[in-house]
Amino acid sequence: MAASESPVELFGLRVAHVGVNESTREEAERTADAFCALLGVPRGEEPFPVSAFSGSLVEVMGNGGRGERGHIGLHVDDVDAAVAWYEARGERFDESSRRLDPAGSGRTYLIYFEREVAGFAIHLTVAD
Repeated sequence: MAASESPVELFGLRVAHVGVNESTREEAERTADAFCALLGVPRGEEPFPVSAFSGSLVEVMGNGGRGERGHIGLHVDDVDAAVAWYEARGERFDESSRRLDPAGSGRTYLIYFEREVAGFAIHLTVAD
């Protein structure tokens, strides 16, 4: 039986959130509030000082963000395994974007692909 070639099956890949770019923290907060009202969700946890979240669905970056049109965050069960799988298929990652687990496990919890797709930066992040 052939091994799966689907990152959805291999790594539990799913959309984590859509990222929207704004220029300032104040604009990010206003935009996040607008998405909260539209989507019927509360403001989400804001683990990064440059981001405002609308639930867990939309991350509004207040520093211009990545990607010409914003970014798409993809959850996977194991970022390092997914990175190795994608690299074996020719994808490249922006190593300067790699963030390690703050709990000290040494595992990657976030990394951006080098290329954008349709103006969107794309990153992998560990599933909660």
